[in-house]
Amino acid sequence: MQKTQSGAIVSVVGLVIMATLFLHELRYYLTTYTVHQMAVDLKRGETLPIHINMTFPSLPCDVLSVDAIDMSGKHEVDLDTNIWKLRLNSDGYIIGTEYLSDLVEKEHTAHTHGDDKDHGHHEESDEKTHLHGFDQDAENMIKKVKQALFSGEGCRVYGVLDVQRVAGNFHISVHGLNIFVAQMIFEGATHVNVSHIIHDLSFGPKYPGLHNPLDGTVRILRGASGTFKYYIKIVPTEYKYISKEVLPTNQFSVTEYFSPMNEYDRTWPAVYFLYDLSPITVTIKEERRSFLHFITRLCAVLGGTFALTGMLDRWMYRLLEMLTKPNTRSGFR
Repeated sequence: MQKTQSGAIVSVVGLVIMATLFLHELRYYLTTYTVHQMAVDLKRGETLPIHINMTFPSLPCDVLSVDAIDMSGKHEVDLDTNIWKLRLNSDGYIIGTEYLSDLVEKEHTAHTHGDDKDHGHHEESDEKTHLHGFDQDAENMIKKVKQALFSGEGCRVYGVLDVQRVAGNFHISVHGLNIFVAQMIFEGATHVNVSHIIHDLSFGPKYPGLHNPLDGTVRILRGASGTFKYYIKIVPTEYKYISKEVLPTNQFSVTEYFSPMNEYDRTWPAVYFLYDLSPITVTIKEERRSFLHFITRLCAVLGGTFALTGMLDRWMYRLLEMLTKPNTRSGFR
């Protein structure tokens, strides 16, 4: 076999191509892919974790409360368990931290703003206070909140709620305030600005490839206030890693609705998250391709490249031979 410069070039190029394809096939073999399976959800008696991380740039922490209610009738007002409140200045920097551990629970019978059953023993005194003036604590709170509103103070609410695994809702609002105190602070429901930023809202730990549709949501009100409602459909999910570790979590879809306020509404603005659970659970499994599949693809790719470079080498040799023969003949003359 005659050695030529063109053959050497073709051989080097072929080796580079084969090395590149080999690395590509090796990476393809080592990476995992996911398989989705669906089945009826058989889980019972478990809790549903709700991870919240939201900012309210126009409401101080003193007036915000987190309430939750589910279809079983369990009603939790002004939730503070595992909930943190960070006071923010007008520039969004943290100026104070608040963590409360007491939880107020009650069975849901009828819940209206400022007329809750758990405040029933204060109802008469609240009416007298409204008629004859607020007590010292209420007056101090009103002054404090008005000063915070004037300085543009906001609040960041984050933490974890553990609720029963049934349909329900939770909302963040000023519903924890006495109605007369709220009226003195805001001078009407239309002045309650529930602008918010959702940094993170999830129903369990995150797995590779999970996208929560509400993350990064920004809703800033410039005019009249209103109530935001997010209708969430939760899909129970299990993620099985290649190491056989199982991660139970949830993914969800969401639909948004905004209801503007007017001066005749008797409700107060809030941000509602109304969730329901799907009866179908999704199992996502990580799997790796078989070694025989990797060997088969590797042989096909490398063999094809080797054959192609051999053909190119022969074609280039013949072409150069045809181009050099006339010159050789003319030299003999």
